[in-house]
Amino acid sequence: MHFSVPATSANLGSGFDCLGLSLNFRNHFSIVESKEQCIKVCGEGEQSPKFIENNMFVRIFTQIYTSLGGKSAFNFTFHNKIPISRGLGSSSAIIVGAIFSAFKMAEKIPNKQEVLNLALQYEKHPDNITSTVMGGFNASLIYSGMNNEYNVMSIRQRIPNNIKAVIVIPNHSMSTKKSRNILAKHYNIKDCVYNLSRSSVLSLAFALHKWDMLKESSKDKLHESQRMQTFPILFNVQKFALDNGALMSSLSGSGSSIFNLCYTEEAQKLTQKLQIQFPKFRVICVDFDNDGIKLEKG
Repeated sequence: MHFSVPATSANLGSGFDCLGLSLNFRNHFSIVESKEQCIKVCGEGEQSPKFIENNMFVRIFTQIYTSLGGKSAFNFTFHNKIPISRGLGSSSAIIVGAIFSAFKMAEKIPNKQEVLNLALQYEKHPDNITSTVMGGFNASLIYSGMNNEYNVMSIRQRIPNNIKAVIVIPNHSMSTKKSRNILAKHYNIKDCVYNLSRSSVLSLAFALHKWDMLKESSKDKLHESQRMQTFPILFNVQKFALDNGALMSSLSGSGSSIFNLCYTEEAQKLTQKLQIQFPKFRVICVDFDNDGIKLEKG
């Protein structure tokens, strides 16, 4: 079977650990029944031995597949486009892809909510995994369900085609774990209200397509500047994007990529300007994704 899973951008400035969206920039992978397990990686990660020797996707897939009663061995082929440790959901793509495909290979119908709740066992923050599973723009939270098991509650909004994403991807990676350790252990009420009010408006702005409200509502005081201070050129990227047509500009995930949103007709111009201004970085223009993880034909 052939599957694909999208890149994501989460946090979205004021939406720390709760807001995320899906990008039509996908990892593709195929799984074929075989007498012996074989792993092939193309694209991102193909030069890293750990992607063969200690493949997280295969490890999670095997755990879920076995728990569902599966007994076969498989050949796994990965065609990876999502950059690793750049804040674009590469880990969530692995986790969600492994769980979803394990259900399909075990001949079970993968309920997306069940996949999402299982993914929470491997990724404790719901913003990325929710967008990976569901596609579109998502607000999410974690709650304690029956038997005190943690589940994800989320609400999704389709993203229209009159806006696009322009992503600036530095060569410099940022570890999510190290990036989180930079953050303050305690926050004052004023900063919390600052973020809470803006993330609320940001969510409604996406729902009602009030794109002119994104610049202010995406501003943050809890995480973004603290993380960007470890790689200060990101402040320049963000300012330049906002000065040249971006409707919002935020650190993608925990970094190091910068997510920019703009009108479709402005996307190529913004992409070119960013590439000229920051020639050592990769700049891509992509559509938003409204499908999430999916089974591909062929």
